Amino acid sequence: MAAIVFSNIGELTTNDPTVGDESVLGRIKDAALVIEDGRVVWSGPTAIAPAADTEIDVEGAAIIPGFVDSHTHLVFAGERSEEFAARMAGQRYDGGGIMNTVAATRAATKDELRENTQQRVDALRAHGVTTIEMKSGYDLTLDGEFRLCEVASEFTEEVTFLGAHVVPAEFKDRRDEYVALVAGEMLEQCAPLVRWADVFCDQGAFSVDEARFILTRAKEKGLALRLHGNQLGNTGGIELAVELDAASVDHCTYVSEADVEALAGSNTVATLLPGAEFSTKSEYPSGRYLLDAGAQLALATDCNPGTSYVTNMGLIIALAVREMGLSVDEALYAATMGGAKALRRSDIGHLRPGAKADLAILSVAKAAHFAYQPGASLVRAVHIGGENSAFWG
Repeated sequence: MAAIVFSNIGELTTNDPTVGDESVLGRIKDAALVIEDGRVVWSGPTAIAPAADTEIDVEGAAIIPGFVDSHTHLVFAGERSEEFAARMAGQRYDGGGIMNTVAATRAATKDELRENTQQRVDALRAHGVTTIEMKSGYDLTLDGEFRLCEVASEFTEEVTFLGAHVVPAEFKDRRDEYVALVAGEMLEQCAPLVRWADVFCDQGAFSVDEARFILTRAKEKGLALRLHGNQLGNTGGIELAVELDAASVDHCTYVSEADVEALAGSNTVATLLPGAEFSTKSEYPSGRYLLDAGAQLALATDCNPGTSYVTNMGLIIALAVREMGLSVDEALYAATMGGAKALRRSDIGHLRPGAKADLAILSVAKAAHFAYQPGASLVRAVHIGGENSAFWG
């Protein structure tokens, strides 16, 4: 592949603290970036940029690493706007609406699911997301979960098996049988298609003991682990995630001092999903508290039909800054490098030499506009591995 130099970058965010302003974001002003064979090979001032086969003058725009969305539920059918409206009117979220999506998803064809998923992927891309984690979990039958994993695998390598989302209605009085199905035949069938296993370990979903059983079986199958934890209460999910060395524990709305200490001493990333708090009218967790205690943070959209139908990572950054106590720089880092850490990837989330050339060219001169202009469409183009450029506006 020919070398490409992006020149006249007003502000280049590299997430390399050894360059530029030597902050955690490694910002370089009046910068250039060279990519070749789908990888970053050089960054520095435009005035001393090496020659390349192709030059793209971005005319003072900012460039950032592509966002890494490490928590989504994109494969589904139907919508739940009435449920959202009811919550805005005061109804408390209890997780029960998931079964409405399950019914619609079971009724959809595979082609319909594929088309729906493509639309959501396109929306995320338009807002700068270059890596997407995608879960199953909206069919909850043996063949249905396999079908969802098949669709997800057409869009990303970061596919997560979430057969343990909730217990479906047909197993209401046979809970142990469903847990056995998920940890047995369902896991066996889906494992070849996925990298990750996840469990919704919370009130109204699965207990710590049930989650431990399912995730231990998944680990024996060679899958890496993630966990929904402590969204609806302080229910032990964070402690379990650290115990099992899960890559990420997601939500973390309710945390104890012991939870924070455990996270700070572990390799488990706390992934915050402020779109869920926004969409459920719940209290936001304190990202400031977690960071100051030494925990690693990621931000993700949690794009799903019921509790965070959000495809704009810029809005997530704005919410984290406004409601979770993060600085603009901390939020940008959490949505890029933090997401990469939550997926245990070292090749994305930054623009150091050797990184995959996943980047977003903005329509503004500074990345701070993601918080400054909440919800605005600020991404002019994305490059994924130096290819598949898509342009908006």
